[in-house]
Amino acid sequence: MQDFWLCFVPLFVAVDAIGVLPIYIALTDDLDPRIQRAVLVQSIATATAVSLVFLMFGPALLTFLGVTVADFMIAGGSLLFAISLSDLITGEKKRRQADAQSLGAVPIGIPLLAGPALLTTCIVLANAYGKSLTAAAVIANLLIAGVIFMFAEPVTRILGRNGTRSASKISSLFLAAIAVMLVRKGLIEALAASAP
Repeated sequence: MQDFWLCFVPLFVAVDAIGVLPIYIALTDDLDPRIQRAVLVQSIATATAVSLVFLMFGPALLTFLGVTVADFMIAGGSLLFAISLSDLITGEKKRRQADAQSLGAVPIGIPLLAGPALLTTCIVLANAYGKSLTAAAVIANLLIAGVIFMFAEPVTRILGRNGTRSASKISSLFLAAIAVMLVRKGLIEALAASAP
């Protein structure tokens, strides 16, 4: 059970549903409630499918390319750090306009939910805790994101604009710390592998 939570927490930070919430509201605010529900289902389904496919076939692709897990940890950690630093400094995730038919898939499903942070974290956690446990944690996190989006208006009312921003900043800070840890572990593994 402890391993599940060790998978769940970094993925919860990587998904950052609270941080994505204001963008979700801005993109879906003018839509009919029926279309909003369709967009919500499409976004969670897309993010889940992309994450699980990447989780299953990402490691094989890395092996084919000759990229070690240590390489991916260093590169992934650096990327996560850049993403979290950008979120901490600007306070906004990038927004992309899309029509109502594809809004759930792009940009909400990809890249807002299943973005570089989530995909990178998936690969690293799968190497540490196994694919099945990581997949369960991914699905749990994306379902939680779906519930948060379902109750978007009440959540925003409770937290307020500043509360939502603060929650996003705290998530970004945790993501930065996780990124540093990934780079550190990657460097340790790389140095251990190259030692005579």
